[in-house]
Amino acid sequence: MSIRNLDAIFKPRSVAVIGASPRPGSVGLVLTQNLLAGGFSGPIHAVNPKHAEVAGLAVHPDVASLPEAPDLAVICTPPATVPGLVAELARRGTRGAVVVTAGFKELGSAEGRRLEQAILDAARPALLRVIGPNCVGVMSTAVGLNATFAHIGARKGNVAFVTQSGAMATTVLDWASDRGIGFSYLASLGDMADVDFGDMLDFLANDTATSSVLLYVEAITNSRKFI
Repeated sequence: MSIRNLDAIFKPRSVAVIGASPRPGSVGLVLTQNLLAGGFSGPIHAVNPKHAEVAGLAVHPDVASLPEAPDLAVICTPPATVPGLVAELARRGTRGAVVVTAGFKELGSAEGRRLEQAILDAARPALLRVIGPNCVGVMSTAVGLNATFAHIGARKGNVAFVTQSGAMATTVLDWASDRGIGFSYLASLGDMADVDFGDMLDFLANDTATSSVLLYVEAITNSRKFI
């Protein structure tokens, strides 16, 4: 099991939204707005070749035009574009990616499995870590990071919640908000192409802001690592 570069996902110095959009109700807009509203103090970059501005941010046309290599990239573009974007980010020096886009192995199709493997093939040579695909995203309250398209953020606390189900992530956020319960981290893992429960437990066990871990598990993909 490896926690290599998970700090870039949960404690990034800068974030880029790949697929940021001004379209009302779009995942790209909600992600951008959540990042801006969460209190994250580092640079937030938006990438989309079709728009000049999103939520008050100037938009860069592609990864190559970013002024720096973001520690974390949140990707919400069509499935066929994701492997190429991960490859570009890896070349720039990005160390973590959250792929919220769906349309991979969860479809049960050969093309979905091929695209998911292509993401891993693009990420692994550079040791870029991937959360997802097909996930809601991640939150890290210690650094004010809300890299999700959830409808509410998390209160600050010392419970880490790790879930495969995006629906369960938003349900628990609602439940906790009504009861004043806070979280150190929330991680929606989705298809778990790379980062899985074993990786997250190893990372969280050494985190001083976390006193307990709550898991919502649908499947264990690597039982030896998990144990």
